[in-house]
Formats: sequence, structure tokens, C-alpha cells
Amino acid sequence: MTDRTNCQEGRRIALLGAPIDMGASQRGTLMGPAALRTAGLATLLEGLGLTVEDHGDLSIAGIADRADDPPARANHYREIQRWTGALSRRGYEIARSGAIPIFLGGDHSLSMGSVNAMARHWQECGRELFVLWLDAHADYNTPATTITANMHGMSAAFLCGEPGLEGLLGEEPRASIAPDRLELFGTRSIDRLERDLMRTRRIRVADMREIDEFGVAVLIRRFVERVKERDGVLHVSFDVDFLDPCVAPGVGTTVPGGATYREAHLIMELLHDSGLVRSVDIVELNPFLDERGRTARTAVELIGSLFGQQITDRTTPSNAIAPGE
Repeated sequence: MTDRTNCQEGRRIALLGAPIDMGASQRGTLMGPAALRTAGLATLLEGLGLTVEDHGDLSIAGIADRADDPPARANHYREIQRWTGALSRRGYEIARSGAIPIFLGGDHSLSMGSVNAMARHWQECGRELFVLWLDAHADYNTPATTITANMHGMSAAFLCGEPGLEGLLGEEPRASIAPDRLELFGTRSIDRLERDLMRTRRIRVADMREIDEFGVAVLIRRFVERVKERDGVLHVSFDVDFLDPCVAPGVGTTVPGGATYREAHLIMELLHDSGLVRSVDIVELNPFLDERGRTARTAVELIGSLFGQQITDRTTPSNAIAPGE
């Protein structure tokens, strides 16, 4: 059982890089952790009064392949199996230390390890883990439903305990969450069989139409209240393709019609106000597709809002000198 002192809110942030890109169809996200660090993530968080520990990038060198049979439709299963077990193990250790982990990706397949780690930790603390999935894609495929066989599209399904990838964690304990603790937000690309499975499981989806009709504030507050009613804690899995491509071009799977800069910052500020966030993923940043680091800087700014920076506090070249000064 986890020491209850490690289940309390802290002011320590632990950064852990996961340079993984074989879960996606387009390579390059393995440089995401370096780009986020270069964009000043640690400096920004320290400026908010947080203690930041950078644990560097996780490595799977020397981890042997397991003897289980890989699924028929799961690309690069062996490599992702090693990553998932290593991330689950290391993330759990960090969570038990009392720090708030921020997992720097890497493609979204890393969440199969990071969320498992956090679900296991909070289960031992006697609290339910909820997951907010900020993503253009549902990522609720399984080997049986997938069109592409790319495993970054199976991560949300895996964390909810869907069948097909039972051996992915190896000897690491699997700590799935119930489907009613997953909230997909900003979704605008869902495969047909994936949609059918999500309807069967009653997965909650705030798609872009619902966001346009009700606004992000109403929908985020509704979700936050649901988490609070069950004394839950929150993991935010932030895929940068959640943002509109004009805001974040540095991703390999852009989908038009995403969140605006202002919507995204409001979401992060509301999540900060909730006091529920205990872990974060930042995934699918591909620096090779970015425009002079613009997407990396935007992602870092959004994480700043998630941890307390107010958008009105920022100085930009256009407002650095007010008229008449």
C-alpha cells in the first residue's frame, strides 16, 4: 500500500521524457521531449514557484523482448511493449515520491504506460483517476477494429481495459480505469468501428460541435464537477493535434477545426482552478514538422496555464510597450 503522505498535493514537478515515435505512422516525435525542454518548460514552471526535477529521457536499452505472441494488427508491438512496461514502472515510482509527473512525448502510445502508472498509484491511495483526453482523435481502437494498426490509436482503449493487448505490460500490474472515467474532448476524427465500440462502452465525447454549441467553459466545468463528486483526481493527456493546425502545425496527424489559442488557454486555466490535476502527458509534437518551434512554444505556454500562469500576465512583442509610454 502506498504511504498516504505520497497521496497529498505537492509543489514538485517531475519531468520524464519518453522519446517514442514508432506508435505513429510518421516518425519524428522522438525529438518532442528535447523540443519542449528547449522551449523553456522547466524555466516557466520554476517561475511559477514550482520545484522542477528533470529525470531526463527514459531508455528501453537492454530490456529484453517477452515471449508472448504479438497481436496480428499492432505495428511495432515489441518496441511499444518495452516502452509501456518501462513507463508504467518509472511513472509509478515518481508518483509515489509525491511529485506531479509530466510525461514528455513522444507519440500517444506512451499513455498506455503513463496512465497505467497513475491509475495504479491513485488506486492504492483510495481515489479514482479520471482522464481528460485532449485530442483530435479518439484513440479508442483495438487490434480488432484498427484500420492502420498504429498503436498510438489504441491508447485510450487500452487504458480502459479493452481486450487485444493483454500482454503489453508484461509483469507490470495493469490498473485500468472504468470507461466512465474517460472524457474525450475536442474529438473530430473517429473511425467507424471505433465509434461503434465507443457507443457500446458509453464513452463521453465532447466533440467540436458540442464545443461550438456550449463553449469550453461549460463543458470543462461539467466534467470537473463530475470528478469532484467522486473525490477523483485528474490526468490530462494533451495531444497537440487537439489544437487547430494554424495554432500548432508541428504534428503528423493534423485535423482542421481544432481548438483556438484562446479556447485552449481557458481550458488549462479552468483545470488549474479545479485543483484536481496530478499528472500530464504532452504528446505528438513533431519538431521536424514545426515552424521555428512555434508548436513547442505554444505547448509550453499551455502547460504554464495548467499550472497557474494567467494569460493576461504574458508579455508579447505587440504589447511590450503600451501606447503613450
